[in-house]
Amino acid sequence: MLDKDIISQLGNIFANLETAFTFVVSGVSSREETRQMVEFANDFASSTPAINVHEVDTPTEENAPVLSILKDGEDTGIKFCGIPNGHEFTSLILAVLNGAGQGKNLPDETLANRIRSLNGPCDITTFVSLTCTNCPEVVQALNVITLFNPAYTNTTVDGAVAPQMVKSFNIQSVPTVYANGKLLSVGRSDLGELVAKLEEAFGKTDDPGNVDTTPKGFDAIIAGGGPAGAAAAIYLARKGMQTAIVAGRIGGQVKDTMDIENLISVPMTTGPALATDLRRHIEAYNITVFDNRKITSASLTGFPKRITTDSGEVFEAPAVIIATGASWRKLNIPGEAEHIGKGVAFCTHCDGPFYAGKRVAVIGGGNSGIEAAIDLAGIATHVDVFEFLDTLKADEVLQEKLKTLDNVDVHLGAAAEEIIGNGNKVSAIKVKDRKSGESKEYPVEGVFVQIGLLPNSGLFKDELPVNNHGEIITDASGRTSIPGVYAAGDVTDVPYKQIVIAMGEGAKAALSAVDDRMRGLTPS
Repeated sequence: MLDKDIISQLGNIFANLETAFTFVVSGVSSREETRQMVEFANDFASSTPAINVHEVDTPTEENAPVLSILKDGEDTGIKFCGIPNGHEFTSLILAVLNGAGQGKNLPDETLANRIRSLNGPCDITTFVSLTCTNCPEVVQALNVITLFNPAYTNTTVDGAVAPQMVKSFNIQSVPTVYANGKLLSVGRSDLGELVAKLEEAFGKTDDPGNVDTTPKGFDAIIAGGGPAGAAAAIYLARKGMQTAIVAGRIGGQVKDTMDIENLISVPMTTGPALATDLRRHIEAYNITVFDNRKITSASLTGFPKRITTDSGEVFEAPAVIIATGASWRKLNIPGEAEHIGKGVAFCTHCDGPFYAGKRVAVIGGGNSGIEAAIDLAGIATHVDVFEFLDTLKADEVLQEKLKTLDNVDVHLGAAAEEIIGNGNKVSAIKVKDRKSGESKEYPVEGVFVQIGLLPNSGLFKDELPVNNHGEIITDASGRTSIPGVYAAGDVTDVPYKQIVIAMGEGAKAALSAVDDRMRGLTPS
């Protein structure tokens, strides 16, 4: 099942593993799926004497094999229904490392206390696809929650091995998370976001532990951990400034991107790989990272500036660089909100397989939209592309590729008006021809929204000027209208939302902050 090279690599990863783990494989032993799971578990365990395998011959849901992880003989609450291969292989590795306290994505004490304070019991079911790039982050976060709060369990279900469960839960998008049988989350979420959702759904104890609300002081605070924020932090640290990053996750929107081929000097990489590289570069400097946080308020006028998070933590500094990036823009038309995860999707890599053999629509004719249409054309029976403008905005090379596909129709000057469905699935999309004014319904079962990004500037626009797109207005040096406040990347009015541009803008904002400090324009 696992080749010798992988087992050898696992041996290196688990070289210092001292905690004893048991993989309990449940399932009907006579079934091929169970035998494969047992073989997989034994191969994995052969990499270290710290893991042993125990087989239990018992029926399971849809007779799909289940791997449960025990630590020192006690159930951790972490289970995998279906062999955790593909992108979930890393989730299994981290479940072991984190269980032993050796993982690199463990929460800091403030977030750990929030997890421990969550009310339970709560049994979580996480539906994934092994080809989904967003799923592992959600799975790994929920497994961490399970490790820190014994009232919680998390079962990761590979939808391919449990089709009846997928049907009964009406899963049309991954990752989809149910908590005690109720929908908790659809799509990408980081650990901080999932903790907040569980707090809202189940409440928390009155005493969440030691959350230090005493303001933490730094020379500069970076709000956001994407390419712009990472570049700004590195440049500041290199200039000797005590710097903190406060962010949901390192990598930001980059982690949702697959192939990246225009980052100069790097011919080819992926979003998750780039995010890992960003974190590695950040960790090479004296930069304090507070990730898995949601910024809830900001006070930017005067000195010091103040940032507050959903954990109750307060950060102060004479300089703040806003690099909060952008989020997927929604259509904001009738039928969209109630069908997100039930026919309305934003990631073709994650959700495209659910629409194999079906007719789908793509909204947007830019690079993202045409790339999505090309991907979907390989699995869907037909793809309708709707572009609001009279011409496509995608690069010519993508348009030429699109022309070679005989199951794609492009509709220009088309305004989406309504997504039609019954709340559980989509049946059509209503689109208006902007020239004739006529509206028409197109029968589709999936709608992929690819209409660009919306700047994450909401927390700051009461104090900072923004343009009509909601972008923070900056000068050529990344300065805003408030002394000591700078902005960089996709949250700003700088044209062309590209990774390489965001990195440059982050460096520029940092150098402006250093220059202002040296000239006495901001306090030391």
